[in-house]
Amino acid sequence: MNIQEIFEKIYHAAEKCGYEIYVVGGYVRDQLLDKTGKDIDFVVVGDAMKFADQLKKDLHLRNLVRYPRFGTFMTKYYDYELEFVNARSESYSKNSRKPVTKQADLHSDLSRRDFTINTLAMEIKPGSKETIIDIFNGQQDLKKGIIRTPLDPEQTFMDDPLRMMRAIRFATRFNFTIEDHTYQAISKNKDRLNVVSQERITDEFNKIMLAKRPSVGLELLDETGLLEIFLPEFVETKGVEQKEKYHHKDVFNHTLEVLDNIAKKSDSINLRLAALFHDIGKPKTKRFDEKNGWTFYGHEIVGKRMIGKIMKRMRYSADSIGYVQKLTALHLRPMALVDSEVTDSAVRRLIFLAGNEIDDLMTLCRADITSKNPKRVKKYKNNYDHVLQKIEEVEERDRIRNFQPPVDGLEIMKLFNLEPGPKVGQIKKFVEEAILNGDVPNEHEACLELIKKNRTILLKP
Repeated sequence: MNIQEIFEKIYHAAEKCGYEIYVVGGYVRDQLLDKTGKDIDFVVVGDAMKFADQLKKDLHLRNLVRYPRFGTFMTKYYDYELEFVNARSESYSKNSRKPVTKQADLHSDLSRRDFTINTLAMEIKPGSKETIIDIFNGQQDLKKGIIRTPLDPEQTFMDDPLRMMRAIRFATRFNFTIEDHTYQAISKNKDRLNVVSQERITDEFNKIMLAKRPSVGLELLDETGLLEIFLPEFVETKGVEQKEKYHHKDVFNHTLEVLDNIAKKSDSINLRLAALFHDIGKPKTKRFDEKNGWTFYGHEIVGKRMIGKIMKRMRYSADSIGYVQKLTALHLRPMALVDSEVTDSAVRRLIFLAGNEIDDLMTLCRADITSKNPKRVKKYKNNYDHVLQKIEEVEERDRIRNFQPPVDGLEIMKLFNLEPGPKVGQIKKFVEEAILNGDVPNEHEACLELIKKNRTILLKP
């Protein structure tokens, strides 16, 4: 069923209730930008709960989720996600972003929305030719590429501070400019973000991070002061100079370039977060050496610890935290291989430590080369190609990725008549090191023979 047929059915259901109904917000905006979407919001000028009953009957809906308190219901119809809400006005208290709402007309409903480009409404009456209702000149702002609030921006952001994050998200997504008065209101009201839950902030931050060029959003977050509110550790990377063969900018700007490099290769939020945080430990480890200049020894370890605290505070999952910590801790390892002769042993250890994240790790390390010297960039990228080829060869031959020693603890205890304890772990570690060093193949019988051969040494108290 095409969208026009769906609109016609919805219109006739509203007509039976005596209500007006309009498509609003993002779907209308995206249509004018020649973008297609499957999420459609409707405004019902009337009782949305009564309309829900009629629509369920007319469209034979099985799953319809209602939120009577908010005058909202949602359903899925064919491939479309449909959301319906009462036309309403809102009022806010100073210390909360949860509004008190009451039913209102279409004009009041559109005026409560965040930005002019989202205040557009569309008639769906059959034969109306999708007439656009544009009270706040949203179409003009779309053409000019401007993010602007329909009402006074200071009051808009005071009422709902999350809209400051949304302004930056839309500016980043569409490559639009935030209108000056709106921009100044964000900077002035940045501290209001503290009343918003961290989960909502992180959700908007993730959407910024998933943009085509996330650096645009990070720069806007920094310039307006919002970044300092929820991610001060990254702000501290500004002005931290780097004079290394891989980098030429301070840590802040270098990281933004790495992030954009990753964005060209992957839509993974976790990989993008790894790019964002991979050098987060540098400000705390910065030292000056007369021979080498600025150094950051151990920044990957310090960064790993910092990431655990930061991402937990930002309400990321344990899996995401572990992933970003792993890539941060390992991101210097491939570079070390690039600088030296690539031995099988070094490659085995890298594969073993990275496990299933080895490909993402190598993608991050390639993105981490931000030198402006074309010859140097070409040299190191060619060397990375060599390392990647070596990884494929070693992995195919030795099956190291996420491997477990082919002789397990139970077999070791039975072989030497041992009780569970540290000695069993020591023997397993001995086998693991022998495999990684290339002293023995990753095979059961070969490892068993190695253990027997070294029995005296292994059982020594």
